[in-house]
Amino acid sequence: MPESKSKFLIPAVGAAVVVAGSIAAYTYFKGPSGGSLDALGSAKVVPSTALMATYITTDSQAWAKLQQFGTPEAQKLVAKGLENFNKQMFSESNVSYEKDIKPWAGSVMIAVLPPNPVKPAQFNVPSGASNVPKNLQQEPNILIVVGIKDKLSALNFANKLKSQKGVKFQESDYQGQKIIETTENGKPTYSVVLNNSHLVLAPEKQAVEKAIDTFKGQSSFASKEGASSILNKGVDVKNSLAQIYVPDYAGMVQQLAAASPQAKQLPSQTLTQLKQIKSVAAGVGVDDAGVRVKAIANLDPQLNKFQYQSSPGNIVGQFPIDTFALISGNGISRSWKALVEQSKDYPEMKQALEQARGQVKIANIDLDKDIFGWMNGEFAFGAIPSNQGVLASVGFGGALVFDTSDRKTAEATLTKLDTLAKIQQINVANRNIGGKDVTEWQIPRQGALLSHGWLDQDTVFVALGGPIANAVADRKNQSLDNSDAFKAVTGSLQKPNGGYFYLDMDKTKTVPLINSFISSDPKTITILSSIRGFGITATSPDKSTSELEMLLALKPAAK
Repeated sequence: MPESKSKFLIPAVGAAVVVAGSIAAYTYFKGPSGGSLDALGSAKVVPSTALMATYITTDSQAWAKLQQFGTPEAQKLVAKGLENFNKQMFSESNVSYEKDIKPWAGSVMIAVLPPNPVKPAQFNVPSGASNVPKNLQQEPNILIVVGIKDKLSALNFANKLKSQKGVKFQESDYQGQKIIETTENGKPTYSVVLNNSHLVLAPEKQAVEKAIDTFKGQSSFASKEGASSILNKGVDVKNSLAQIYVPDYAGMVQQLAAASPQAKQLPSQTLTQLKQIKSVAAGVGVDDAGVRVKAIANLDPQLNKFQYQSSPGNIVGQFPIDTFALISGNGISRSWKALVEQSKDYPEMKQALEQARGQVKIANIDLDKDIFGWMNGEFAFGAIPSNQGVLASVGFGGALVFDTSDRKTAEATLTKLDTLAKIQQINVANRNIGGKDVTEWQIPRQGALLSHGWLDQDTVFVALGGPIANAVADRKNQSLDNSDAFKAVTGSLQKPNGGYFYLDMDKTKTVPLINSFISSDPKTITILSSIRGFGITATSPDKSTSELEMLLALKPAAK
């Protein structure tokens, strides 16, 4: 959220709570709330025009679950960051989140409303200008709904804020509801308390008025087609921290794209692709393994061209135990055919595919048949540490492993590639590794640049670097699927699935490699050292549903 919009929260919260009553109504304020504090209850005061909504819980037990993870150094760093944030947020007041806000603030829903059209008169357009924008837009509106779980604590906080300097309050009436305009440093923000149970805030008055209209009976986000079902069902994660709801995915993208300063009308082909996804719901939670994210997309089976097929997962066993990154899946040939079919409706994509076909055709290779045609089984790409030969400068190499039912075509393709390498004056030689015949492309004084060979009758590998070929073809240690790290990161992910993305952050060489590409900042290194690994997988129970699951596996805190 932009800084200018986040700073309106504190004074606006207090100002709006004043409307809830007075200290003389002690008994009433200690009574039950007037509405539900769950996601559905909050969504009932959000206008149906909302593009998306995020529901964040303030349940201390759920957030406290995070404290069971992390090194002492990382926990101190996070605690210091929260302390600094608290000081910056309340730097101009004597307000404390723990003492003044936490006791009464319930869960929070943040909704994104469509942007308001901006009239040309609001811009300094030179007179006589010929190119005046016809549909000027501004950034989307933010509407925040805070559940009030303890009205007396909320009122005490409001009274405390009334004594703050530099904050001006002004009341106005709309539909019988009191809207508080809060001005701080010349910037007005608006808030209202609805049914003594929900505090609604926004940087735009119109957004608050729309929430009041919704409260008075106009259609809400909770009743919107596609929203009610995902609000009721949500996403099943333990100790849920946040839930995200997008009832009309294509509509959201359209409106947000139109609001961009460089707004261009989306091509009809792009809209067709977007409409494959009807709605999306996602949840973020904490369990014994770490932070878990699950997302569920409802698809249009008539528009969804991708044919999902689960992956057996056996390919992981072809990689050595020290593999620190892996991407696996199934049926590249099917995905390629779907892409080719889809390209018929997209001239630019079709042109790119034709260019790719033309480039490999020079080497007498048919891209559809010789490259992708035989890749009809499981596949995986793994990154394996090594500091020898051509890999000395980067510290790791890679291996591609494919299962195929068309060995003949695969062998013919590899033979064509070997011939092309010889034409380029690369030495192509054969070597026996662990009883397997391996072909190498050798570079003087640096060893093998690339190797390929067959691990069994149906499984072929291509390795970058001689040491990687040794690790894959002649494994003397256990395979990746037997490693504790791989089990910890992927073992709790949903099965069956379409494959994995796996990253082991616990390997001694992984963090230094990441730091060399991202950052060597000590704080970054401290945070990374608390992460055990990262895993992603996807599945599709039927043609109308796609599910994604991600796990940020964290190291348990030292006891």
